[in-house]
Amino acid sequence: MGIDDRRQRERDARRRLIITTARTLAETEGWDAVTTRRLSTEIEYSQPVLYKHFAGMEQLVDAVAIDGFGELADVTRDARLRAGPPNDALARVAHAYLDFAGANPAVYDAMFARATTLRFAAPDTPPQLTAAFDELRQAVDLAHDAQDAEALTEVLWAALHGLVTLGRTGRLRPGHDSDRLQLLVEQFTSRRGPVRRAKP
Repeated sequence: MGIDDRRQRERDARRRLIITTARTLAETEGWDAVTTRRLSTEIEYSQPVLYKHFAGMEQLVDAVAIDGFGELADVTRDARLRAGPPNDALARVAHAYLDFAGANPAVYDAMFARATTLRFAAPDTPPQLTAAFDELRQAVDLAHDAQDAEALTEVLWAALHGLVTLGRTGRLRPGHDSDRLQLLVEQFTSRRGPVRRAKP
């Protein structure tokens, strides 16, 4: 292995360590604890080294978010592939989405709540974001014959995100999570057929 290859591997390893440490701090102490000074102390690199990898906190949060979308794509794909009938696939994917959000609240915040430079549904959208959306869409496709599957998937995504956000902030009745999720899935699976667009 050449010197350049080794240096790149070391650089990649440092970058990964910074992202992992930021994520761990955010999950255990909240995003306010994730500062360049704190990261520098935790990983024993100087702040200038951190800035060689990330120009600022926004770029670091973006990196955590991209990892999160990749993981969300993986867990929803696994749920879909383990499913039986089409309706079961949508239910399993929805459960996997909520479970991921519940197990990784700081990462979920990076993905959806914190300021970001990431662009969705654009030519430069990172592949991890596209993969996460595509997994939801495949579950929708299995459960519903829709003319506009993307719009229907966006509605499902919005509903799941609403359940996560309202549940985390105590805006929903406790003890009814399963009932709400079952009702949501039933709305997508009870009437299979084309979705008609409303006239403007």
